[in-house]
Amino acid sequence: MKIPQIRMQTTPAHIGISTKKGEMSIEQPLGDLQIEQPKAFLNITKIPGKLTIDQTQARADIDLKSVKLRIEDAARLGKQDLLSGIARRIQEGADLMQIENGFNAISSISKRNIEGEKKEFNIGWVPSIGSVKISYEPGKVDVEATPNKPKIEYNLNKPIINYNPSEVTINLKQHASLKIDFE
Repeated sequence: MKIPQIRMQTTPAHIGISTKKGEMSIEQPLGDLQIEQPKAFLNITKIPGKLTIDQTQARADIDLKSVKLRIEDAARLGKQDLLSGIARRIQEGADLMQIENGFNAISSISKRNIEGEKKEFNIGWVPSIGSVKISYEPGKVDVEATPNKPKIEYNLNKPIINYNPSEVTINLKQHASLKIDFE
């Protein structure tokens, strides 16, 4: 006896997927930057120092006198010689008045006039200590500086972005089927 049979044959469905990759590019242009530095203001005030050297006394000490000092010295010496001459003549007159007392006035006066005053010798070309007068007034420098701030200008540039999205395509590659046989 034959038993009826049912045969079923199936074919599955197949799906096809294809993709296309997306692309993205980013470009960042440089920003625009401009910097300007103005010069600083600078003011310098200078008062020079002053050095004063007075050699008048040192030059007078070594007999290098100015005409004015020579005239003053000559006038002073003339006056002093005049007064000492008057004093000498007064003294000689007083000595002569004492002749009657047995005083030998004429020989004493002659001896004084012949001998004269004792002369002192010293080195004449060395000035006295402290005869050169030196004074110094220091100078002064004032510096005034005023800085100026820099001028900065800038522009930001936006990035350039290009984007192509990915694509996915889905299709049915093979249809499903069912085949049934009877026997």
